[in-house]
Amino acid sequence: MSNSPENNFRDSLGTVNQEGKREWIFPKKPSGKLYKYRKLVSYVLLIFLFSAPFIKINGNQFLLFNVLERRFNFFGYPFWPQDFYLVVIMMIIGVVFVILFTVAFGRIFCGWICPQTIFMEMVFRRIEYWIEGDRGKQMRLAKQPWNAEKIRKKGLKWIIFFIISFLIANIFLAYFIGSDVLLEYITEGPVENLNTFISLLIFTGVFYFIFAWFREQVCVIVCPYGRLQGTLLDNKSIIVAYDHKRGEKEKGRAKFKKKEDRAASGKGDCIDCMQCVHVCPTGIDIRNGTQLECVNCTACIDACNAMMEAVNLPKDLIRYASEENIEKKAKFQFTARLKGYTAVLVILIGVLTGMLFLRNDLEARVLRLPGQLYEHQENNRISNVFTFKLVNKTSEDINDVQLKLISHKGEVRLVKSESLTVPKRGYAEGTLFIEIPAASLEGEKEKLKIGVYSNNELIETTTTNFLGPRSYR
Repeated sequence: MSNSPENNFRDSLGTVNQEGKREWIFPKKPSGKLYKYRKLVSYVLLIFLFSAPFIKINGNQFLLFNVLERRFNFFGYPFWPQDFYLVVIMMIIGVVFVILFTVAFGRIFCGWICPQTIFMEMVFRRIEYWIEGDRGKQMRLAKQPWNAEKIRKKGLKWIIFFIISFLIANIFLAYFIGSDVLLEYITEGPVENLNTFISLLIFTGVFYFIFAWFREQVCVIVCPYGRLQGTLLDNKSIIVAYDHKRGEKEKGRAKFKKKEDRAASGKGDCIDCMQCVHVCPTGIDIRNGTQLECVNCTACIDACNAMMEAVNLPKDLIRYASEENIEKKAKFQFTARLKGYTAVLVILIGVLTGMLFLRNDLEARVLRLPGQLYEHQENNRISNVFTFKLVNKTSEDINDVQLKLISHKGEVRLVKSESLTVPKRGYAEGTLFIEIPAASLEGEKEKLKIGVYSNNELIETTTTNFLGPRSYR
């Protein structure tokens, strides 16, 4: 694919020089049709990202990942530790979904949806263009001594970067502790919540470090998805690709000359203008072929199309295409591999949907108190003592809750009251006694089925073990 017989580019990174030092990337400001689409998608996702913690459905935060209290909300649907298996299934669905789209369309997630790319390219980089100018001006500014102009521009940029990083850290925190708690902390002030404020500053520092200095290195070095891409792509995957058959032809790429009959000369359509390289945010040359650092941002497509249009050559020299499409003009096919991933995804979604329908709003657990044997009561009744815990997963209180035996004749007695209230997004726990006529017991250990009622309506059932004498039969 390259003029060079060797693939030396695969032995190095565009962001690291031969001495192993950081090679700073100054990408040219992108423009074009695809960039406009990317901006639209990015702004929609940014609005969603910043608003999601403050959106509530039925009193539940739209998205919440409270690891410390083990509370999770997905699209306003609350999940508790008892629902962890559902969270695991959703995570597996997410992984399979990403794998499926990677096999079909390459690293499109990175260029269009990944928060790292969106913040870097659509927020921080655009601020940098606004303050320091485009590629050439940024390079000159980097080389010039620390005079008043450089201090003013760099200082303003770093201050704005820090403010945005602080804002992102607050939103990030709202996803983990809840927006209500965050707003309460803000109202009370940092002095009253010093530990949280220190954590907030640490997160701010991390975000500032990533977007002000580490930048594209996250995608190139840190992110495991880039490595995963290499094992998932095949020659049928649609990626951002350079059409080397058309770009190189018999005599390879060459600079454009106005009066030259390029088709007759045997030269390729690539005019070696380097615009695809200058606009790349990870510093690669897409003409070298599929590379680990490529995030499929499509900036090179827009840049190349603009140059092809300027020199009156056909566009789409760089485009979304598979290797088979470039080599054999083959169309996209829904391969057996894609069908397999799709089948797995559909099955997992079906399993999750079924489990969500079977999931109750109240979780009940009744356990026999450890170390306690049965007791004989009046009228030849056997008594066991239990602890219970009722978890309310809804945003409303569940009132007049009672526990009754379903499987056996007998009585359930709460220690403190006959009924109780389970608070919204909370739980109630305590101790209870279950008494059963000895004649109803068939062995030393029996399984009981207990119903949980609210306003005399059965809302949940649970089971527990009951100890008794050997047998009364």
